[in-house]
Amino acid sequence: MKEFIVNVLRGIVVGLANVIPGVSGGTMMVSMGIYDRLILVLTHFIRRIKEAIALLIPLGIGMLLAIAIFSKLFSEIFFPRYPLQTNLLFIGLILGGLPAIYKKVKGNTIKVPHIIAFVVFFALVTGLSLVGEGSSASADISFSVLNVIKLFAVGVIAAATMVIPGVSGSMIMMVLGYYATIIDTINAFIDALRAFDIDAMLATFTVLVPFGIGVVVGVVAVAKLIEFILKRYTLIAYWAIIGLIVASPFAILIMMDAGSIGVIRVLTGAVLLIVGFFVSLKLGD
Repeated sequence: MKEFIVNVLRGIVVGLANVIPGVSGGTMMVSMGIYDRLILVLTHFIRRIKEAIALLIPLGIGMLLAIAIFSKLFSEIFFPRYPLQTNLLFIGLILGGLPAIYKKVKGNTIKVPHIIAFVVFFALVTGLSLVGEGSSASADISFSVLNVIKLFAVGVIAAATMVIPGVSGSMIMMVLGYYATIIDTINAFIDALRAFDIDAMLATFTVLVPFGIGVVVGVVAVAKLIEFILKRYTLIAYWAIIGLIVASPFAILIMMDAGSIGVIRVLTGAVLLIVGFFVSLKLGD
């Protein structure tokens, strides 16, 4: 039961990360200490079905809770009113995962390919954050075969980037112009569900169903690729992940609209950064 509750909490953190531009769900999975296990159960679902169910169900519950309850709080209250403190909290959550991932490479000689992997993926994340800043236009979601295919493709791309540590799926959706559309549709579905408005719920399915199918396909496909890379090029892969994780706080700061910065905001932000660090450290045990 304790493991179930901890995985629900991990799912909430990962779910929040996936809806917040600049924050990587994959990074949060690494920070929470579940990344390797998740990749393993996704790529060997049938053989490890009991382990997969024990991990995926509480994670899924946590992610759905995060999207249904907390995403609106963060997008409409915490980020608009307390941007510095909220971003520093997530930076703390990210940095709390570094000790665990560093153990994967500790004691091994650092070689040129490791340095190249670190630098390339560090540059990739910071570069994407510069490109993605402010790209929040709404996409066309009128029902058509072409738009269904587009939504499926966006789902695949978003899921792929959600699984890769350091790359923000929501930031990629902003670049593609689908972030506001998907978030608004999810919120519309939640509002319709609360009101038990069947017609309004069904109206959101033309967007959420093709996007959701794309997400499932993208997660499984990329998980298989990542498993292959981790097995074949283990140290290079982990140095690339470290580069992605180290770059994530810079990406968040680049995309952040901090508003007015005062002593109280800096101090409370620093406290939340420390809290986030230790929460991540604890959940990663």
